[in-house]
Amino acid sequence: MLAAMSASPISPRSPGDSCARSSPDACPGTLRLHQADDGALARVRIPGGVLTAARADALLEAALRLGDGELHLTSRGNVQLRGLDPHCGAELARLLGGAGLLPSERHERVRNVVASPLSGLDALGSADIGPWLAELDRLVCASDRTTALSGRFLFALDDGRGDVDALGADLALLARADGSAMLRVGDTDTVLRVPAADGPRAVLLAAGAFLDAARDSGAWRVKDLPADAAATLPGEVSRRLRNAGITVAPASLPRPPEACPPAPGPVRGNRREVALSVGVPLGRLDREQWRLLSGAGELRLTPWRGAVVTRAAPDRVDGLLRSLSEAGLIVGPGSPWAGVGACVGQPGCAKSLADVRAQAGAAVGPAGRLPVYWSGCERRCGHPHGEWIDVVATPEGHRISHVRGDRTTAAATIRDNPAALAAAVAAARNARTA
Repeated sequence: MLAAMSASPISPRSPGDSCARSSPDACPGTLRLHQADDGALARVRIPGGVLTAARADALLEAALRLGDGELHLTSRGNVQLRGLDPHCGAELARLLGGAGLLPSERHERVRNVVASPLSGLDALGSADIGPWLAELDRLVCASDRTTALSGRFLFALDDGRGDVDALGADLALLARADGSAMLRVGDTDTVLRVPAADGPRAVLLAAGAFLDAARDSGAWRVKDLPADAAATLPGEVSRRLRNAGITVAPASLPRPPEACPPAPGPVRGNRREVALSVGVPLGRLDREQWRLLSGAGELRLTPWRGAVVTRAAPDRVDGLLRSLSEAGLIVGPGSPWAGVGACVGQPGCAKSLADVRAQAGAAVGPAGRLPVYWSGCERRCGHPHGEWIDVVATPEGHRISHVRGDRTTAAATIRDNPAALAAAVAAARNARTA
């Protein structure tokens, strides 16, 4: 059994992150491929995860013609294409550009926007953030200044339910029931209240303030800023908003303790159509699974490596759920794959010490109380936020710990015993801690 929750901060999950960057931002994009052990990798930014059928078809065509034939979902609602020929860049750009997935070549790596995937589809949000999403992407792509943002800088548009606000974005805009919006700058409970109509413009001005604050340190994200720069950044953002004619007032709003992904299954709202929330085991979709999803309606890819199908006709829902389940996707809470995630691991990543996706599959059992994430090395690429069971491959075996926010338990290590590893992970996922 894992030890009780300690008071020690969790060890860094991305070694090398610091205030000063000693090397350029090498985050991959569509036009900047990354050479992985399984071939070149492209990361296609999809703001808010929103995909029309035509754009979904273009991504599938690229995966089939140029890559390994699968669509790999990321923890930011984007799509990775893997197994690419390193010389396919021009053809890839032609395919995706023709579908409207590259509205600006200069900005393609900075269009990192997560958004509440159920916004406007149920009655839980304070506002439909769809207009914010379109306007923010337009402003980002129209700005010369935003090209200086790193490929890791993250925007979040939250409809008020707190789901993507919990993901630790650099700038988060939250809808409020009174028609205003809250702008959060970094990880602070102090937010700036602005008129909802001015929200996207306020976010853009805040991004400019961050770039000025990061000029000397070379920080890629707000959390990387030196302490004094981070402390003064919200005040500087407020000053710039006022100078731009935006009404602003300070307020307090704690960040939600953990993200709440959409529960798998039907989502019924005020419209005649029904939305379907679907989980994707380990974020990998083959051609048939992708075609089933994209053929059912417009897609919203989620930051939890899932998808929401919008506008499904009510008389098709039962049949669609059955087909999606038979294809291996998660359409209900009882799936053994619910809450199970992993990085790409071996053989795709040279830094990985294990084929963690295969190990995660071998250890799948009854759904656990807590999610679990398997990492092939200490970098923990794509790890979740909030509370989860952390399984990390090490030279000594697999280290298992319980993460809650920035705190972690003392770790238990399981050495080269698949049955013992599966049992330890299952016990950890269902353990109760103070």
